[in-house]
Parts: sequence; structure tokens; C-alpha cells
Amino acid sequence: MNPVVKKHVDVTRLLADLSAAKVELLSAQCAADRIRLQYSPQDIVGFGDQQILKRLIDSADALHHFFSQIKAQLKQKDDSSHKNK
Repeated sequence: MNPVVKKHVDVTRLLADLSAAKVELLSAQCAADRIRLQYSPQDIVGFGDQQILKRLIDSADALHHFFSQIKAQLKQKDDSSHKNK
């Protein structure tokens, strides 16, 4: 049998990392909004650097995947908390 190994989490570090990520993601969202408000998707595709666009899309997809996993875990936690009440 494999014993369950609990991973030690440095909660203070985790909270600091989440706060830093919040600021960086807000900055990225603002940059995307500036582009979105100034240019049409057709202009972006027609005149934008395809390699840069593909990298941006890959990054956005990775973030979406990661935060979708977090969202699902939060939903499970919320559902189980409501069942226990």
C-alpha cells in the first residue's frame, strides 16, 4: 500500500504569488482591452504578426485551461460545503 503523502504548502508564499498574479493578469487584460477597443479582429488578423498572435492565443488558452481547473475545484468545494450545512 502507498501511504498518502501530504504536500506541505507555504500558505504565505501562495497568497503572495496569487496577489502578484492578480496584478499581472489585470495588466495583461488591460493591454488586450486596449487592442480590442482600437482594432477589429479582421485588422488584427490581417496586419498582426501571425507568430505573435499564435503565442498570445497559446498563452490565453493555457491560462483558460488552468483557471478552469481552479474554477471546477472551487465549485466542488462550494457544493460540498453547501451539502454539509
